[in-house]
Amino acid sequence: MAIINQATKELQVKIVYYGPAMGGKTTNLVQVHDHVQTQAGNKGKLVSLATSSDRTLFFDFLPIEAMTIKGFKTKFQLYTVPGQVIYNTTRQLVLRGVDGIVFVADSQYEKMPENVESFQNLVDNLNSLKLNIADIPYVLQYNKRDLPNAAPMEYLEYLLNNREVQVPSFEGTAHKCEGVFESLNMITRMLLQKYINQAAPQPA
Repeated sequence: MAIINQATKELQVKIVYYGPAMGGKTTNLVQVHDHVQTQAGNKGKLVSLATSSDRTLFFDFLPIEAMTIKGFKTKFQLYTVPGQVIYNTTRQLVLRGVDGIVFVADSQYEKMPENVESFQNLVDNLNSLKLNIADIPYVLQYNKRDLPNAAPMEYLEYLLNNREVQVPSFEGTAHKCEGVFESLNMITRMLLQKYINQAAPQPA
């Protein structure tokens, strides 16, 4: 749930990057941190909480052209979850208060079972927090499109975006920063639209 900071006049929005281990979540966050445009002092440090074999990353930033809703500028907090199943408790903690999700899938054929399992794990963890995936804005990024064993987009869409209302999806090659900002820009637009609609006066 977005946090309103009255002192700084900021609406803080939390976006979580979710997906299977080694799928590209960390690479996405590093690319955003390296290339996002902010004024001096408006980007937090990239913080890593490392375990023995996995890690959670996070930072926040206030874009140069920050959208203002009712006088509040929007600050984005970006998090990754650890990919390995043994850290599921950490995933649940990171998901607390989530506003939007970027699900980063691994396009390699042999990773399809992990993609499906990770997406179901996301749904289950949201349910455990009394949240429904249908109520949370999210986008899909199909990463590693540059690899020779990448599955066709149609197959990925069938596995992960096969629902009544499809969500936006993007091809990505995160280590080249391809698809990274397209995914981020879309989820931020979806979230801002949601909060603009909530802030709008309701008809009598």
